Amino acid sequence: MKRITVLLADDHTIVREGIRRILELEDDFEVVGEAENGRQAVDLVKKLRPAVVVMDIAMPLLNGLEATRQILEAVPTTRILILTAHNDDAYVKNATASGAVGFLLKHASAHVLSKGIREVNKGHIFFGPFIVKLLPERERKSLDRAGRPKPRNARLTSREMDVLQLIAEGNANKEMAAELGVSTRTVEKHREKIMSKLNIHDTAGLTRYAINAGIIESSVQLTII
Repeated sequence: MKRITVLLADDHTIVREGIRRILELEDDFEVVGEAENGRQAVDLVKKLRPAVVVMDIAMPLLNGLEATRQILEAVPTTRILILTAHNDDAYVKNATASGAVGFLLKHASAHVLSKGIREVNKGHIFFGPFIVKLLPERERKSLDRAGRPKPRNARLTSREMDVLQLIAEGNANKEMAAELGVSTRTVEKHREKIMSKLNIHDTAGLTRYAINAGIIESSVQLTII
């Protein structure tokens, strides 16, 4: 029997360990890797090419939604199942727009998680019962026959999304330049383009936008006024 190869992406070690133990109880799963941030998830998928990625949304360096976009650009055969604590409809919309074909809350049972992985591996769409209620009819109709959302014109490029997340996480230009391996001037240009595209001209506004778009956790709101 060919096993379903799975990569786990979550910044909490205890969560990854728990999911791994659940999946290892099943004969048809093989956990081939673990990632603690979105950027690592992208790199590991390119290397390991798992059938399914179980992806958290709120992760450092690169959030799960942007990691999903980048993974599907690099390895379009991989299927993404979002597993998160966030049940806001904005997260669901952004997840489907990113290309995820499954969405479960972390309070789902082990049985439901296993079923979800099997279903998305077959090419099906899988949303938990509570999530289906949040997904607007227009979003359900926007999925193509392959189970992926139909392409949309993104306002920001992948690199601009990287920079936006780093800005919202409170990084200075120098820190972002070091993280991305580019010059400070390049970061400044990205920041200028982001502000121009979004018509937002201060860091607090960009942070609020990132929160509302599901790019970073809403708890960040506590740090801005």
